[in-house]
Formats: sequence, C-alpha cells, structure tokens
Amino acid sequence: MKSSKRTQVWFFVLLMAVSVLLIGYWTNNAAAAEPKKDEGKKDEGKKIYESRCIICHGDKGDGKGLVDVVHRNEKKGMVWNVFPRDFTSGVFKFRSTPTGCLPTDEDLKRVITSGIPRAYMPSSADLPDESVKAVIKYIKTFSNRWKDEEACKPIPVKKAQYVGSADSVKKGEQLWDKMKCWECHGKEGKGDGPKSDSLKDDWGDKVLPFDFTSGATKMGFAPENVYVAYTTGLDGTGMPSFQDSLSEDDRWNLVSYTLKLMGRLQ
Repeated sequence: MKSSKRTQVWFFVLLMAVSVLLIGYWTNNAAAAEPKKDEGKKDEGKKIYESRCIICHGDKGDGKGLVDVVHRNEKKGMVWNVFPRDFTSGVFKFRSTPTGCLPTDEDLKRVITSGIPRAYMPSSADLPDESVKAVIKYIKTFSNRWKDEEACKPIPVKKAQYVGSADSVKKGEQLWDKMKCWECHGKEGKGDGPKSDSLKDDWGDKVLPFDFTSGATKMGFAPENVYVAYTTGLDGTGMPSFQDSLSEDDRWNLVSYTLKLMGRLQ
C-alpha cells in the first residue's frame, strides 16, 4: 500500500516537472519567434524600399538617391530644388501629431499609399497592408528617434460647422494679416510675400512658400488637412504651428480664408 502511494507521488512529481519543462520550451520558442517575425517584416520592408523608394531616398535613407532632386521651381529669377525626404533626421512635415513629434504609423501609411502628387511622391496604393507596415518598420531603422521616442497622440480634428461662411472668411482674413502669413505667402496667398525669397529649411536649402491660388495643398483640398497643417506646422520648414498661438476657432477661420484663396468657395 505504501509502495503504491510512493509510486503515485513520484508520478505526480514527474508529471509536474515535465509540464514545467514543456511550458518553458513553448515560452522560449514563442519569445524566439517574435524577433524572427520582426526580422522577417524588416527584410520584406527592405526589399520593398529597394524596389520603390531607394532611387530617391537613397540606400541610407538620407534623401541622396540617384534622383536626389525631384523637381526645380523657378520664380522671380530664383531656383528652388525639391529634395526627397531625409529619413535619418526623423523630421516629418506631414503628421497628425503636434510640432516636434514623430508621426504615427497611420500618418506614414497615408503618405505611402496616397503619395504627395505636388511633391512628386508617387502613390503605393497597390501595396497590401502588411507590406506597407513592413516598409514603415524599415524606414524607422534610419533614425534613432524611433528608438528613443514614441509618436505623440494625434490632434483631434472635428470640422466646425461655420467653416466657409462669409463671417468665418472675414475673420480668417483678419488673422492672415495679424499672424503675418502674408510675409511669406503674400497678401493674395500667391507665395510672393516680402520674405519669400529668403526662406530656408532645417537643412539650409531654399524653400518656396506655397501659392494657395495654384490649387490643392500637398495634402489636398480637404479643410481638415488645411487645419492640421495650421495646427501641427510643417516641421523642418519655416511653417510654424499655430496650436499655442491661435484658438481652435481662429484656426478654423484661417482655414475658411485659405479655402477662399484656393478658389474653393463661391
């Protein structure tokens, strides 16, 4: 009887030991599989980057690919070059996050899939979601900012009902003057203000203030996109954020006047 009980105890101990070993094995395998999964995604992202992006952005992501100048603008006898984005700086113009912050993955996805036609950035809308995620993961390897920081929360955007109204446009025009938007963009928004010839970006290259009378901004006609630009600023350029200097209502009024300059209002 005692021998039978001892056998049962030893069997139970053995069963527990085997269970612990198996749990440890599965846990280690699962942990080992995660980095491999990440590495696989990074490898896929690298392949996509090399087939679609490297020609402009370069193998180091510094914007020095074979096509290191994607367009030249000439105005008033002066020439401005449009350069591919330098990913190594970790500075991005088009974001839904406050100035100084990294963009969200959704911001990067939007640019990759939609492109930026007026900046000669082609659309990659044909890429599956997983491939877009992979190339985003690879792009993040070019700057240590992605290791040291996390993207801030997106700024909430809810279009005000009065946007585009005559009263809102009038208030926006007053703000255009008060905030000295005309110094760069000109009184009529043609990008010909008194400071337009002397503007430079963070890399020391000349930048051309946007001509709102020429049509859509780089992110399109949508009022929400114009509002985001006024709220977040365009990091790396001379375009500041008005999040702290203007109320939400003021920013929407400025949007109304901008829509008028863009010929979007009757």
